[in-house]
Amino acid sequence: MTTDTRPKTVVIERDGWRVGGMAKGAGMLAPGLATMLVVLTTDADVDASALDAVLRAATRVSFDRLDSDGCMSTNDQVSLLASGASGVAPSAAELTEAVTAACLDLARQLQGDAEGASHDIAIEVVHAASEDDAVEVGRAVARSNLFKAAIFGNDPNWGRVLAAIGTTRAAFDPYAVDVAMNAVRVCSSGAPDRPRDEVDLTPRATHVLIDLKAGDATATILTNDLTHDYVHENSAYAS
Repeated sequence: MTTDTRPKTVVIERDGWRVGGMAKGAGMLAPGLATMLVVLTTDADVDASALDAVLRAATRVSFDRLDSDGCMSTNDQVSLLASGASGVAPSAAELTEAVTAACLDLARQLQGDAEGASHDIAIEVVHAASEDDAVEVGRAVARSNLFKAAIFGNDPNWGRVLAAIGTTRAAFDPYAVDVAMNAVRVCSSGAPDRPRDEVDLTPRATHVLIDLKAGDATATILTNDLTHDYVHENSAYAS
C-alpha cells in the first residue's frame, strides 16, 4: 500500500460477463511513468490482440489523463487478462465500453486518494481545435503549482489558468477564452466576469471548465490541489 490509505477495486457487470480491476497509487501519478499498478481481469472470451487494442483505447482516456502531481516513477503498469471462463465473446465496442468504465472508475479512486490532497479537480477543456490541444491545455493547468495552490486556498484565480494555457502550443485567442469554476463563469472573453465571491471552492470536488472557442474537440484532465500535507508527506518520507 505504501502511501495509499485504502484499496481501490472495481467490478463492471455485463450480460453474462464482467470486468474487474484493482489499482495501487497515491502519488507520482502522471502519464508515461507513475507509481501506479493496475491489474484488470475479464471472464470474456477475447484474444490477446483484441485485448491490446481495447486496453490502449481505455487507458488513453483514463489513466493517461490522470495527473495528480506531474511527477513520474519507473514503477508503472496496467495489465488486462482474460480467462474466457464465461464463454461470452462481446463485441469490441462492448468490451471497450466496459474496460473504459473500469479504468475511469479506478482513475478517479486514485485521484481521490492522492497524497495530501483536499480537492479533486476535473479540468474540462471544450471547443479546442484538436483533442491533442485539449489534452495539452488541461495538462498545463493541472501541472501549474500556482493554480494548484490557488485551489487549495479556495481562490478562483482564473488568471493562473490563462497563464498556464499561454505556455502551450494550442490554437486559441486569449481574448476569446472563457473559464468557469464550479459552474460560475469567472472569465469571459479573456476578461473578468462573475464576482469571485460567487465561487464556492470548499467542496472537495472541483470542476474547471475552459472554453477555447477554437474548434469542436474536448478532453478532461484529472488532478489535485497542492497542500501543506502533500509537502509534509513527501519531505518526511524516506525510502
